Amino acid sequence: MRTMIIAALLALSAALTAFSVSALDLFEPDRDEVQLVLVTSALWLLFGLAYWLLRRVNGRAVIALVLAGSALIGGAALIGPPNTSTDSARYAWDGIVQNAGLSPYALTPADDRLDSLRPDWLFPAPETTAAGNEVCVGERIATTRSTDGDRLCSALNRTTVPTIYPPASEILFAGVRFLTGPEPTYWPLQVVGLLLSLGTTAMLLVGMRRRGLDERNAALWAWCPLVATEAITNSHVDMLGVIFVVAAVFLVSSKQVWRGGIMLGIAIGTKLIPVLAAPALLRRGGWRMVAASVLSFTVLYVPYVLATGIGVLGYLPGYLSEEGYQDGSRFALVSLVAPGASAVIVAGLILAIVAVLVILKTDQNQPWVGQLVMIGATLLVLSPRYPWYALLLLPFVALSGRWEWLLVPMALTLRLLVPSVPLTRASIAIAVIVIVAVSLHRAGHGNLERMLHPLRSRPA
Repeated sequence: MRTMIIAALLALSAALTAFSVSALDLFEPDRDEVQLVLVTSALWLLFGLAYWLLRRVNGRAVIALVLAGSALIGGAALIGPPNTSTDSARYAWDGIVQNAGLSPYALTPADDRLDSLRPDWLFPAPETTAAGNEVCVGERIATTRSTDGDRLCSALNRTTVPTIYPPASEILFAGVRFLTGPEPTYWPLQVVGLLLSLGTTAMLLVGMRRRGLDERNAALWAWCPLVATEAITNSHVDMLGVIFVVAAVFLVSSKQVWRGGIMLGIAIGTKLIPVLAAPALLRRGGWRMVAASVLSFTVLYVPYVLATGIGVLGYLPGYLSEEGYQDGSRFALVSLVAPGASAVIVAGLILAIVAVLVILKTDQNQPWVGQLVMIGATLLVLSPRYPWYALLLLPFVALSGRWEWLLVPMALTLRLLVPSVPLTRASIAIAVIVIVAVSLHRAGHGNLERMLHPLRSRPA
């Protein structure tokens, strides 16, 4: 009976996911933010209830439910186009440009020299109104200017700057468009996101079984609404980094350091953020892991450096400034005690302390708890407005079973849907309080004393 109830909840989650993807998005001029929040909250509630019931299921039914739920909810996320982000339009464009033999770091999408490459679904022609004015029409279509000053309608964001994405991502974009050509719209990358998410689910289940971990916790990844919306519907390339990070963790923790380092380097070459998984692996991986990571990362960059030179940095410096990370305005909680540029220093000190503690205290046979703390603390301190950054956190929530850290992606999702600074600060503060309280409860009095013992050594 419990298995049937869980199956019904997963089917309901899939139906609600399909509805949210097909009927709700952030691009509608008259969008109902309340409806978006309510539907998203319902998805998280169904997810939590299904996981709670799964805790009392045993045997093969667990594997079947986790995999079926991952496939069912993920498949539902394919129903419609991206609904909270336009990033996958840029992914498609970068792939198209590369297959034409050009570097995405060298030319901007608005460059007139690329006019012959522009498919209509990414760059629709402007329409003429009754008054004779040209306008860009469409929910995801922005109005910009080409380099010669003409009106340019585009589904891309930031058309006047080069790409920001590292080479592993660019290789994926080029590979997808090599197979499909420029005309298919968003679905090719959505299918890739589904395959990567299912691959991660399977990898977690296998790795957890081999290490004697509770396989039921794999549902914390497989059924999570964030995976469906951000890895599949919005096709964020963070998903590629996630699967390589999970592979790296399992390899390094199994003392396959060189191979794990290569996987970690590829993950970092996807979007840089996976470097946060490294501190917890350093004591076991050592110089060999670092060398392998640097080597694979460098190899990925070589063709693009040869083609573009220093231009491979793309829009990264401008992006950091635009997002408020240089003047400190982006740090939701830190800016309360350290306003302005001083927030950058305080945030850096906090994360440096966390990194040192993670390096010193992480059990090298089970590094995922340290990785959970490192990645989760970074997201709480930096408080990005993009919840898909938290995709990297979710596998470590599953591996550790520390469900309380799910409050981090929930808070970041709320920040995206309702961009209110007071609400963001309140939600992140609640996440911090709950995580600390539950973590102290988990530790217990004796474990807490041992945890706080100065630099107590742990087996390598």
